[in-house]
Amino acid sequence: MSGGGIDLAGRVSLVTGASRGIGRATALLLAERGSDLVLAARDRQAIEEVAGSCEAKGVRARPVSVDVADPASVREGVDQALRAFGRIDHLVNNAGVTADGLLVRMKREDWERVLLVNLTGAFEVTRAALPGMLKARYGRIVNVSSVVGLMGNPGQANYCAAKAGLIGFTRALAREVASRQITVNAVAPGFIDTEMTRAIAAEARERMTGLIPLGRLGSPEDVAEGILFLVGPGAAYITGEVLNISGGLYM
Repeated sequence: MSGGGIDLAGRVSLVTGASRGIGRATALLLAERGSDLVLAARDRQAIEEVAGSCEAKGVRARPVSVDVADPASVREGVDQALRAFGRIDHLVNNAGVTADGLLVRMKREDWERVLLVNLTGAFEVTRAALPGMLKARYGRIVNVSSVVGLMGNPGQANYCAAKAGLIGFTRALAREVASRQITVNAVAPGFIDTEMTRAIAAEARERMTGLIPLGRLGSPEDVAEGILFLVGPGAAYITGEVLNISGGLYM
């Protein structure tokens, strides 16, 4: 991970779903560039490990146990972050789940759970973190969507709907808060080499890779670099945008 010349020293970043995959890679990269971290996830042991890795880079990192589907848990997690650091400059809404299946066989609870975590969870965390940004007249919010929210994917109607909803949420909020110098953007990762994609059969993974013009799955670090750019000073005049990080899968 490089991060170029971006310097985030003195900033505080809250990353949800920070225990693994894209969230973990993002936390480590932000730490490498000098940002203090609030690491939110349900798996306390995992985020404590990530916090240790971040602190080894010379920054402060606070793990907080948060279930983004629970508004009370979100409020307590954000309150802990504010007590620890006094403010939140950057918010990365990354927490997400899947419950795949063809629509005709999809259970109502699988639909609702995926929408609750992936979309309503981002709403809850943003709503809790936003007042401080409004008061400070500064903030960077990045929502982790997906290319399937742009192009669709069979067997993922719930996930596609949630990720498409995040894009609408991003653009509406960007218009609401721009006058306070807060930017709101999204990244749309393609097929990324995470625990989720490693669980897919080798033949299916090979088929997926064949659809990508760059000829490989993305890494969590590829996505983290895009997020770093959007919270950095070089993106100060970018808001309401969706950065497609898919190796050319969607263009």
